Amino acid sequence: MGKRHSKLTADEVAELTQLTHFNPKELNQWYRGFLQDCPSGSMMEEEFCRIYRQYFPFGSSDILASLIFKAFPPEKDGTVGFKQFVVNLSVVLRGSTDETLKWIFNLMDRDRDGYLSKDEVTRLVDAIYKMVGNMVELPPNSLQNRVNNLFLNASE
Repeated sequence: MGKRHSKLTADEVAELTQLTHFNPKELNQWYRGFLQDCPSGSMMEEEFCRIYRQYFPFGSSDILASLIFKAFPPEKDGTVGFKQFVVNLSVVLRGSTDETLKWIFNLMDRDRDGYLSKDEVTRLVDAIYKMVGNMVELPPNSLQNRVNNLFLNASE
């Protein structure tokens, strides 16, 4: 999708309307923006990190962007096409609570064992802390305390 033409076909719009929470007009707008950032019609991890950096310039967003990119099901060449991108974006922006929680769980469950370890949660929370950089003052040991509290509350 996107490598052959600069506009979504009617069939592609119909399919994506069924797979996402976006209407045809929104899908075409997202597609135009996607092609602007990724003229090849597919996105490499480095491109995703570059785009993400534009939205979070005050810290280091590359770790979080990389984690998010890896949550998208890749093409055979390791890139993410428009379909994968917009389906995942739809879940994050407009998905039900269950859809969003499943997406976040998959983002954190790096070894795909169906469980979240403290290391997996720590990796995501640390990436978020690094992304906000010095925009938010965090207390000492905040990262480990936050993760420990998450696990304590989850076990109750």
